[in-house]
Amino acid sequence: MSQKTILITGILLGALAVMIGAFGAHGLEKTLTANGRTATFETGVKYHMYHVFALLATGIILFHAQSRYIHLAGLFFLIGIVIFSGSLYILSITNIKWLGAITPIGGLFLIAGWLSLGHGLFYSWPKK
Repeated sequence: MSQKTILITGILLGALAVMIGAFGAHGLEKTLTANGRTATFETGVKYHMYHVFALLATGIILFHAQSRYIHLAGLFFLIGIVIFSGSLYILSITNIKWLGAITPIGGLFLIAGWLSLGHGLFYSWPKK
């Protein structure tokens, strides 16, 4: 993913996180309560927003250091948000329990994003 794509994706996903959070709190409150999944939904929103900041930081870091690992971090964060938070959102609304088995795959992508970002920074940060 290019620097511009990472930043725009982070911005759009940030707006989406706020919209999903608001919709969950107001439009889905009865469904989430009936399914006993309010906390699950909130976890999805929380990790979604945390990793929006990771995407934005990744895009900003690319102004200072270039590495394929930093670019990969952006992709891993995006995939992680979609799988981790997306599976929690759908699980919370539908109460289809097997979706919980997909969530850790998203978590692995989020971890891979952090490790890839760290690797890219460690080996490509400009030395003065």
